[in-house]
Amino acid sequence: MPYPGFFHKVSHSDVLIVQDVTKFDERFSNRNKIISSTEWTWLTVPIKKNHKDYLLKDVQIFNDLKWNKVHRKKLESAYNKSNFFNKYNTDLNLILEQKWEMLLELNMTIIKKINDWLKIKTKIIYESELGIEGEATNRLINICKAVNADVYLSGDMGHDYLNEELFKQNEIELRYQNYTPKQYNQILSREFIPNLSIIDMLSNIGHEEVRKILN
Repeated sequence: MPYPGFFHKVSHSDVLIVQDVTKFDERFSNRNKIISSTEWTWLTVPIKKNHKDYLLKDVQIFNDLKWNKVHRKKLESAYNKSNFFNKYNTDLNLILEQKWEMLLELNMTIIKKINDWLKIKTKIIYESELGIEGEATNRLINICKAVNADVYLSGDMGHDYLNEELFKQNEIELRYQNYTPKQYNQILSREFIPNLSIIDMLSNIGHEEVRKILN
């Protein structure tokens, strides 16, 4: 359940390339933050032993732990008194009640559902479908060429690692995302906590207002 900045980037793109053949990123691939009575808490999907070294598309969920019940309980505890949570809770429960084997399948099901709520029509392509080669910036350029993209939209952190000259040489415009968290009233919090899962924003202000912010 990514943070709003992810959906801001997706909503300003024609195509989202899911990099499913890159190494699993344990920072956020299987977890994100929501509000709690003690500021915030993680929602974490447990993965099988040693799968931190796997490609994202191959990471399996460790279902011996009843993580989905914990997620549902935490979400309801955090947002059952918010103004809009009931609009989304039924769909979330239908997803979380299923038994998921692969982390990527769960993640993309949730992302596509949130895209539906926000009326985001961005096309989704998996990198594994493209047969891409190369490393670092060269790989990103090859992805752009594979889908005939003339603009690459990077997160702001791209300043730290992208080779901007390579984009110029390949006549691909490099743009950096300009996303600043906008404050809104959060249930359970006296001071605004930025960059929680987009579920927090949806539950508190609803998808119509979220769409205005992302646009």
